[in-house]
Amino acid sequence: MEWKTDWGLRARMGFTMFLLFALYLVFVAVLTLYFGNILFAAVLLGGFSIVQYFFSDKLALRSMGAQTVSEAERPDLHARIGRLSQQADLPKPTVAVADSNTPNAFAAGRSPSNAVVCVTTGLLRTLDDDELEGVLAHELAHVKNRDVAVMTIASFLSTIAFFIVRWGWLFGGRGRNQTPLIVAILVSLLVWVISFLLIRALSRYREYAADRGAASITGNPSALATALMKISGRMENVPDEDLREQAEMNAFFIIPISRGFIGKLASTHPPTDSRIEKLREIEREMER
Repeated sequence: MEWKTDWGLRARMGFTMFLLFALYLVFVAVLTLYFGNILFAAVLLGGFSIVQYFFSDKLALRSMGAQTVSEAERPDLHARIGRLSQQADLPKPTVAVADSNTPNAFAAGRSPSNAVVCVTTGLLRTLDDDELEGVLAHELAHVKNRDVAVMTIASFLSTIAFFIVRWGWLFGGRGRNQTPLIVAILVSLLVWVISFLLIRALSRYREYAADRGAASITGNPSALATALMKISGRMENVPDEDLREQAEMNAFFIIPISRGFIGKLASTHPPTDSRIEKLREIEREMER
């Protein structure tokens, strides 16, 4: 299947990014007021973003307890990812495996040349060959679309806003004019709430794009649809302790960990049923 651009989806992503950019301009202005020096604010934001941008892959693997594996250790997995990478016109990423019963996968890394694709042992036990390739292709589509870099850049100021809301009052000092501090905290709270919702909307759009990319790479959208159904079904049986340990990785997973009303409201992924329906539409499109 030809790698096509979904212009409607791209327009929604572009509008969301525009809203985030406008929101962050206001936030930077408030930080400048709070610190009284735009250079200090720029150094703080720049240092934080550089660390997050260059080390996001290592942080993601560490949070999952994942280990990179060699071709000798996982020859079949390496062979599949290598072949799918060629079909996607990508350099072969680093391959990692996490020893977890949660059936899932994620991609990390700031660019295609230093990407990593990680799968859990639970995923390898759950899916058949075609379904596994559908999931791997979905992660490679994220790499090709540079989704990890986009989401990292989109979220770093939101993270700073959260830290200011949580810890800003500790550094405000006493006996001084507290007005700039109060304004900074209130604006940071507003920035964090709005960006939280916008970033999750952007993440959901990019999941649809990665599903379409996976269909383009494999030419088999039904395999990914079946994989999503299996993973979603198995997720209901994962112990709560495992879910809590891995909750911070929701934005990276192919199926997020989301139980309860609040979890679904703030989900980084679209509903699985909606994703499956769109994959069925792509399958009908291919048949025509």
